[in-house]
Amino acid sequence: MAEKDKVLTEKIKRVGIFNYKDTYQFVYNWLNEEGYGVEEKKYVEEIQGDAKKIEIIWTAGKKVSDYFKNELKLSWSILGMKNVEVEKDGKRVKMNDGSFEIKISGTLVKDYQSTWEKNPTSKFLRGVYDKFIIEGRIEQYQDNVAGNVHDLINDLKSFLTIEAKA
Repeated sequence: MAEKDKVLTEKIKRVGIFNYKDTYQFVYNWLNEEGYGVEEKKYVEEIQGDAKKIEIIWTAGKKVSDYFKNELKLSWSILGMKNVEVEKDGKRVKMNDGSFEIKISGTLVKDYQSTWEKNPTSKFLRGVYDKFIIEGRIEQYQDNVAGNVHDLINDLKSFLTIEAKA
């Protein structure tokens, strides 16, 4: 079985006006442009009066070598989302009002194809390999995962700021 090292967990919160559809599309496109394959594990939408509650879980994976794989888990929680109309540049535009939070966890997966799991000797050698031979490389890949999480958070903050001002 592959070994997973959780590197970093960050979250972004937003309360107020936003465009749910555009935000969803922005995050999905960002992950695709960075080479991640996205799988939607959960999508639950509940109607609560005139508002919606939405829960989404994505896993995104990107192979970075024959041994390493980056994995991001995104958990969306949207509460009290209502459709509203706002004025942008003198035009009425449909947007959403409510609160949402996106929690992003970055994980480095080692031996993701379980190549070293065939027998106890191979598993032991993998431990030696990880600890003594490629320790510096592991740290570089962990930094890369953390960088991806930070970049996504920062780009999403910029997107939401620009969207609010437009």
